[in-house]
Amino acid sequence: MTPKPSQPHRDEPHRDVPKSTAIPAQLAAQIRQTLKTGGSPEHAAGVQWFFKDKIKSHGWYTDELHRATRSFRREILKANDFGFLVKVADELFSGSVLEEKIVAVFLLENLTTKCGPAEFKLLASWLDRISSWADHDALVHDLIAPMVIAEPARTKQIFRWSKSRNRWRRRAACVALIRGTRKKMFFPEIQKLSDSLLGDEDDMVQKGLGWLLRETAKYDAQRTIRYLMKIKAHAPRLVLRTACETLPAETKKEILKA
Repeated sequence: MTPKPSQPHRDEPHRDVPKSTAIPAQLAAQIRQTLKTGGSPEHAAGVQWFFKDKIKSHGWYTDELHRATRSFRREILKANDFGFLVKVADELFSGSVLEEKIVAVFLLENLTTKCGPAEFKLLASWLDRISSWADHDALVHDLIAPMVIAEPARTKQIFRWSKSRNRWRRRAACVALIRGTRKKMFFPEIQKLSDSLLGDEDDMVQKGLGWLLRETAKYDAQRTIRYLMKIKAHAPRLVLRTACETLPAETKKEILKA
């Protein structure tokens, strides 16, 4: 999501809440206008520092964006059902601005229990619209991952993503299991996925895999350490370094030893 600064932006303009009687595209357009006029140009310039590739940002801070989205969602749901909210989010995630995509995720955040197969398919299609790790991780970690926990059979889809030419789908295969591994789920699937991605040379995929293994090590240290010792000779150093971040110093040293 949008990187959070040490100090909030205090010169906050008035923000219009979209009218609930509009169609999804109209509501999305209203939200886009609010996002365009309500950010900080100075922060927008600073946000670029977090990304290798050029991104579009209106310079919103994360907490402000959350508050604004709660107002949007509350107003939308006064006169519309959840399916309508999903359509608004879908319109927003079609945009090219970071905050639009983050708001799309925030609109559905903590509502994934209302989602079924159609919504999972729709959210998976958003992976082809990704422009940075920020909108990717918000989508996958906050929306897709809870749905994988709710329906573990969806891991079959994840393994299909791991074979995609799209770097973001391959990263999604890793990030989609993070919430599950925190519940001590999916260790066999994580091991199988890791084996299939160890040869991946894309740094975004390597970081995603390292993140998954790091979280797995927190909640299933014994099996994860054994696995890391097994793969250390041929695993990318970036994966190993990330996976070892929270392990005891001596264990980390042993795993990283050439």
